Amino acid sequence: MLTQILNGHILTPQGWINGGSLVIDNGHIIEVKKDSNLIDGAEHIDAQGMHVIPGGIEMHCHGGGGRDFMEGTPEAFKVASETHLKYGTTAIYPTLSSSTLPMIEDACETCSALMKEKDSIIMGLHLEGPYFNLKKAGAQMPEIIRNPDEKEYRHIIEDYDCMRRWDVAPELPGAIEMGRYLADKGIVAAIGHTAAEYEHVAAGYKAGYSLATHFYNAMTGFHNVREYKHAGTVESVYLMPNMDVEIIADGIHVPAPILQLVYQLKGVERTALITDALAVTACENAKAFDPRVIIEDGVCKLSDRSALAGSVATMDRLIRTMVQIAGIPLEDASRMASETPARIMGILDRKGTLEKGKDADFLFMDADLNLKAVYTMGRKV
Repeated sequence: MLTQILNGHILTPQGWINGGSLVIDNGHIIEVKKDSNLIDGAEHIDAQGMHVIPGGIEMHCHGGGGRDFMEGTPEAFKVASETHLKYGTTAIYPTLSSSTLPMIEDACETCSALMKEKDSIIMGLHLEGPYFNLKKAGAQMPEIIRNPDEKEYRHIIEDYDCMRRWDVAPELPGAIEMGRYLADKGIVAAIGHTAAEYEHVAAGYKAGYSLATHFYNAMTGFHNVREYKHAGTVESVYLMPNMDVEIIADGIHVPAPILQLVYQLKGVERTALITDALAVTACENAKAFDPRVIIEDGVCKLSDRSALAGSVATMDRLIRTMVQIAGIPLEDASRMASETPARIMGILDRKGTLEKGKDADFLFMDADLNLKAVYTMGRKV
């Protein structure tokens, strides 16, 4: 069925088209027009001048709608993914916090199966741990955290076909070798939950670590070791020219001035927006999957308030926060929610921008950036 989205303020890689239209067939964009002249035989949908932007690509999300991806079941995966879809995430990489091997295997089996379903928004699995620095565990379960185990990670990657990203502390024994292995397999290697200093970050970058996990959170900054000053993970990442960063843009994990700083120093092309959302996101029941976690001030915290534990943000909130609180132009905030993560995760050939040949994944947002409609593969959610 041919569909034409009319009268949209459409964001394309070349810039905005005011009063333009998208022509969609069989779930794909077949034309982006600079006008809204009616096409005979098409279903016509009037965007009424609203912003039409690419659907969000969520590369770091633990759950939603009351379900956590750590459960490893098809039901949990579907409920959490479909919850985020309603809020503008049209492609998602389910994320597991530090987990036992059986938990990872269950999630791998589920993820592999769901990725094969027609028009699935699940793109692959993301493991956040368990190879982390205990000093920067944050809300990760310390009893599960361990050093890289070559036999274990080779089994997970070679025996399942769903792994797309793995986060590791680069200063751990065996982490550099693991980074080389991940890069060789085409899996995004990220540094996270780390006390790495410059030499560790530089070695990791050289080995293939290309992304900083929830930048500024669970990592060191400029600090003293006795009387001498040291560059922390944050400053070291800034010095790696092609290292990407992801930021939890809920306005709480990273305050507005730092959101602006990351935008200015790393830029749109190297910065991705993530929710890092937990199971309680978009859920009426405020009981968290992890009993150690509480919800307070619009964010998840450890109950002793020693650390933030994750967010309850959704994709539309990320975009609003960047524009309305951090003062970033909408076109740049949108690109950081779609184009940049699509490029990082290797799916920019089919998602992340509105142009001919891409999947018809897009959002309608009004002048106040309220989400008004979500389309995935040309289908309204």
